[in-house]
Amino acid sequence: MSKPEREGHGVAHPADSRIITGHDAQGRSTIVSDGQSPHTMTMADCDTFGVTDLWKTYSAPADNSEEGDACRGPITLAPPPHGSVFRIVEFPPDEDYIGKWNREQAFASMGESGAQSVTEPSDRHEAMHRTATTDYAIVLEVEIWAVLDGAETLMRPGDVLVQRGTNHAWSNRSKGRCLIAFVLIDAEPIST
Repeated sequence: MSKPEREGHGVAHPADSRIITGHDAQGRSTIVSDGQSPHTMTMADCDTFGVTDLWKTYSAPADNSEEGDACRGPITLAPPPHGSVFRIVEFPPDEDYIGKWNREQAFASMGESGAQSVTEPSDRHEAMHRTATTDYAIVLEVEIWAVLDGAETLMRPGDVLVQRGTNHAWSNRSKGRCLIAFVLIDAEPIST
């Protein structure tokens, strides 16, 4: 079964349903929302590079009593200070955008935290960047290379990477879109 298309983008929506639980007036657990996340964007200069935010927390420990959609506000690369963000990113094949995009503009389209994450241009990959986060990355579809300053590794569906504030990029050398689920958790920046 094919997934529905995001209106106006032509990019397949990476999550058919975002199901959120909560409590009713009697304190019983219930489903408060079941539908696609409206929190989607494409990176500037690459309309097949999609980001969908599914949930955010704003503190640790998280406040599960808060009502409403936690993804309020714009999509930013970094999670809220002292919080986290759960998202799915759709990576197009490198050949669709590498050498054709403006990387500074693309990262800046994800707010101040995106603009700040861009590192010096690298011969390793144009999309090298660093965030002050601990990231859990789970490959869902196709495959992708995790590229670091001094190493790289091929990740396939089901593989998990724990990214700990390192300079990195994601290189999709296949012909299809790669979907990765990410949980980004605010962390102290690494000074190198």
